[in-house]
Order: sequence, then C-alpha cells, then structure tokens
Amino acid sequence: MTRYDKRFWFLAAGVSSIAGYVDATGFLKLGGLFVSFMSGNSTRLAVGTMMDPQVSIVAGRLIGGFVAGVVAGTIVAALAGSRRKPATLGFVSALLVVAAVINTNVSDVWTTTVMAVAMGSANAIFQRDGEVTIGVTYMTGTLVKFGQRIAGALMGGAPFAWLPYLLLWLGLVGGAVLGTTAYVYFRSANIWLAVAASGLLALYATVLGPVEPAAGRVK
Repeated sequence: MTRYDKRFWFLAAGVSSIAGYVDATGFLKLGGLFVSFMSGNSTRLAVGTMMDPQVSIVAGRLIGGFVAGVVAGTIVAALAGSRRKPATLGFVSALLVVAAVINTNVSDVWTTTVMAVAMGSANAIFQRDGEVTIGVTYMTGTLVKFGQRIAGALMGGAPFAWLPYLLLWLGLVGGAVLGTTAYVYFRSANIWLAVAASGLLALYATVLGPVEPAAGRVK
C-alpha cells in the first residue's frame, strides 16, 4: 500500500469505510453474520454444522456470494483495463442499488447475499497482475502489516510507513460506526447511503485517473 500515491490511500480508506458500513448493516440484519468478513462466516458455518444448521446454511450462502463477487469484480476490472477502479466501483454501486431495491420485497438473507457479492467485487479495485494489492474488506492482514511497520520504525526503518495501514483500519471501523448509527435511525433504508458513497468514490477514482505504482508488488 505504501507504494501507492497518497491520493490512493484515501480512496482505499473510503472503500474500506463503505465495507465497514455495509458489513455493520448486514451484521445487524442477520444477527451476527457478516457480508464482508468471510473468516467470521467460515467459523460460523463450521460451528453451525453441529450447533445450528440454519446459521450454517446462511453463512455458506454469504460465502458463496462473496466469492461470486470476487469473480465478477475481477472480470469487470480486467475488461475495464486502466479504468478498472472507477469501473469496479461503479459495479459495486450497481450491486448495492440492487440490494437496496430488493430489501423491502424479499428476505434479509437475499438482500445480504447481494451485499456480500458487492463486497467481494470491491476487492478487485486494487490489484496488480491479477493479485489483490490492498484488501479493503478484511483487516487481519492490514493489522499485521501495521504492526510490522511499527516494529520497523522502532528498529530504525521508515518512521511513518505504518500510517496508511492505520488509515485503512480506521476507515473500516469508522464506516461500521456510521453504518450502525444509520441503521438505528433509518433501518435498512441506510443501504441507499452506501450507494451514494460508492458512487462518489467512483467519481473520485475517475478524477484520480489510472495512475499505478511504478513497479513491483504493492505492499
């Protein structure tokens, strides 16, 4: 992540904020399952096979939706070429529109499955040579790198290399707080706010243009 221009740090943090916002909404709607955190859903699926098969089924559906989103987002990004960031964000926005529209007409399970597809697609926004360079919907790797960069700074390395990883994590947590607050006041209608935010980020990505890191694997 540190090899990206600083303008892209804010784009990544913005996408992570949307992921936190949407994930909090899904968590509240489903009572403890996630639309972007598939490690948690994998554990719930495993435990549910013995303790609560219905939870296991829903968790499996969310995982399948997320993987389908990764596939679809990767295809969209590949077809868009150098404009993959705004194109993929536009695709994420369209999926969130679908989730918002069907939200009042179908069960929460299907609404949140579409939300999971959108979150899977979001991971195609930052990639290079077919590999994800910044994971915007999951934070375990980000926190590991955050800790590693702090250790590096303490041992005489770059003093602020940890900053973009902190920004990414704060984006997700802040988005989750906003998503929870919006859900309390607007209930599931708050999905439309995620649509608006995603659309604005698509415009921002268009303004940024197709600038990429000069070379090498993005860390």
